[in-house]
Amino acid sequence: MVIQTLSERLASSGVPGLDEVLIGGLERENLYLIEGTPGSGKTTLAMQFLIEGARHGEGTLYITLSESEQELRKTAASHGWSLEGVTILQVTPLEADPDQQQGLLHPSEVELGQTIKLIMDKIEQEKPARLVIDALTELRLLAEDPFNYRRQILTLKRFFSERDCTVLALDDLTETVPGLQLHSVVHGVLSLEQRRMEYGAVRRRLSIIKLRGVDFRSGYHDYIIRTGGLRVFPSLVAAQHRASFPHEPISSEKPELDALLGDALRRGTSTLLIGPSGVGKSTLAIQIALAAAKRGERAALFAFDESYRTAADRGRRLGLDLDAPKEAGRLSWTDLSPTTLSPGEFVSDVQREVAAGARVVVIDSLNSYIASMPQEQALILHMHELLTYLGNQGIVTILILAQHGLVGETHVPLDLSFMADTLVLLRYFEAEGQVRKAVSVLKSRAGEHETTIREYTLSSRTGVTVGEPLRGFQGVLSGVPRFVGKREALAEPSDDE
Repeated sequence: MVIQTLSERLASSGVPGLDEVLIGGLERENLYLIEGTPGSGKTTLAMQFLIEGARHGEGTLYITLSESEQELRKTAASHGWSLEGVTILQVTPLEADPDQQQGLLHPSEVELGQTIKLIMDKIEQEKPARLVIDALTELRLLAEDPFNYRRQILTLKRFFSERDCTVLALDDLTETVPGLQLHSVVHGVLSLEQRRMEYGAVRRRLSIIKLRGVDFRSGYHDYIIRTGGLRVFPSLVAAQHRASFPHEPISSEKPELDALLGDALRRGTSTLLIGPSGVGKSTLAIQIALAAAKRGERAALFAFDESYRTAADRGRRLGLDLDAPKEAGRLSWTDLSPTTLSPGEFVSDVQREVAAGARVVVIDSLNSYIASMPQEQALILHMHELLTYLGNQGIVTILILAQHGLVGETHVPLDLSFMADTLVLLRYFEAEGQVRKAVSVLKSRAGEHETTIREYTLSSRTGVTVGEPLRGFQGVLSGVPRFVGKREALAEPSDDE
């Protein structure tokens, strides 16, 4: 008895990320159904599967009943692929060939049988280790009834099983036959879906409906189709990513802010900065990120709402230099678009930065990220898994969430405060005819923190400054406080505010 190794038993799909979902790859010498509507990427996936086999010296065969060989080669060229080592057989059903049409016998009696025989003869000739049949829809149309179609598929399945061949059969779902249960015939079913959003790019996701006799990652997994082919983003399972790290506090390089936070900024914790637009949430996050860069660590900022150029210009006016640590590789800035970015791709970007050594991660802002995930429950579960993953890796995570409203009563679009270990509130308040800013810590799971409210200023002269506790005021959090102390409790007015 010959015992095969895992690599010998499994065939790599050739699609980045898909083997992780398949937990290694596809079991060889089995028949798999790849189903999805037109445009979902079935042909692209099939080509990547064959190209991967050709790269390892395996015999490959692409049998096309729906597209011409020229069309397939154009598709490959658009991705920059060479089909060297991939044999293509273009099968034209007799019904589509005027010279071969006949009227004595029903098409299902002659045409389907001859098409199946042509496929079998080519397989016997080429003896491929990997085979693609594109698409089953054409065979189903020739069969004309579910019983005949199923019988022919079972015939092909038995034929494949005797020839050490791993087969992908594509189905575009344009013709559905009531009562057809093709899923029960094949060894595995992969479903490719397209979701059209009300605005923005089409979202795509993959799921494995069935894999007989082996384990796999269930659920939905986002994927994209770009130049170079499909790329799958396996759904994040935080429990699979654990690392040891020191549970130590880190400094923001602002003693007053550190005092306010206590030990809040500890490795493996998340901090949520909440406040109205323009109050300084992003600048405070940049201050913490730059402090990490000065310690020689790497910080990663993911920005949905602000470009790097705008942030760098504002930083220079406040004495915050983003360019130097960015050029030194200690600060990365990723501009993101909620209209084109799927949650799976975003998680992949975060994991890439963590793998590159990032110890501080800033997400600015959750408001735009919420827009990319219209399902509220899905967002909550997704953010929980992402924060757990970052915590398991010892990352200091800074989340930014803008409140609706500027002064007085405000509210958040979605309450995620229960997920964060630390909650920092920034507010506007009015005093002596001026609009001022205040910062306070409402909760911290990491340890004790100050319960005071401190004034928060941004200026070209002093940069980011956290002042002394505002003990002379009552009602600061309401936005319209009552002054009960001395004038010295307030910071000197700044020309920048």
